[in-house]
Amino acid sequence: MPDHSPIRPTNIRTGPNVPPLFLLGLVVTIVARAQFARARTNIYTFRQPDHLVTDGLFRFTRNPMYLGFSLALTGLAVFLGSTPAMLCAVAYLVISDRWYIAFEEDMMRARFGEAYLRYARRTRRWL
Repeated sequence: MPDHSPIRPTNIRTGPNVPPLFLLGLVVTIVARAQFARARTNIYTFRQPDHLVTDGLFRFTRNPMYLGFSLALTGLAVFLGSTPAMLCAVAYLVISDRWYIAFEEDMMRARFGEAYLRYARRTRRWL
């Protein structure tokens, strides 16, 4: 195996900030998913939302699941010391922001109108 392989065990980074970033991302994702379930609303991108969720993690970010996935992917990429994995994490963030979230925001505006606009004014897209 080449010395610079991203999957070679000696490339694993063990800095103090890396595993917590990955775990934080997983926790944020799981908690956000549970909030969707508690609100009995749809979590699928291309389906109409049932309810506007604005409490819990949604008080701090309009997109806690995308944030959680992004944190987990970034933490994993740093942990592995892998440039390709980091590029995948960045690509996920950009695609989520420019395509998925933009699409979802259009649906939310159409479905919830002024209530969504007020929420969007007081709550950031990411953090």
